[in-house]
Amino acid sequence: MVSLIYSAICSIDGYVADEQGNFDWAVPDAQVHSFVNELERGVGTYLLGRRMYETMIPWETMIPWETTAHEDLRGTSASVGSSVPDEFAGIEAATVEFAQIWGGIDKIVYSTTLNEVSTARTTISRDFDADAVRALESEAVQDISIGGPTIAASAFAAGLVDECRLFVCPVSVGGGLPALPRGRLDLQLLEEKSFDGGVIYLRYAVR
Repeated sequence: MVSLIYSAICSIDGYVADEQGNFDWAVPDAQVHSFVNELERGVGTYLLGRRMYETMIPWETMIPWETTAHEDLRGTSASVGSSVPDEFAGIEAATVEFAQIWGGIDKIVYSTTLNEVSTARTTISRDFDADAVRALESEAVQDISIGGPTIAASAFAAGLVDECRLFVCPVSVGGGLPALPRGRLDLQLLEEKSFDGGVIYLRYAVR
């Protein structure tokens, strides 16, 4: 049985970006990034709001060479022989792996203003249709991940979200874009993990 999962990297006071729209403090280190990659391998479809989609577009182009098998990328930095341009030498293996994962996942972008997409395996939907998402989930063979708190709020309101995965960063920003929708949300803690850099991973079931 597949799940619809909401994932977010947020500050300790619950924001994915501060009041100026900055989220530089949310960039994961190699340890967190490797962990995220393992989670994302189980995802078959991303549901994305326009802003989240535009934030993620660089993953389509940031690794401009064709890498070899994942086993060649397990070190501390990318090492794929002569296929790696000199200017990308030393790039973290986790970064390369995530770019590969991102490129292989289907994407649905919800936007009323976007007219075209620049990434592979991507379609545009003009509005968030809960029944269409339910139908997608019923036919899916891998989990569905929803990215972006605004579109996720619609999924929470429709009772579609099965799990909530938060990576809580050791920083307080005082305000901005909330990671979770306003109002009560009942959760059950399923898993927690701490990382050397101070990030805490919290996995919840949505009751």
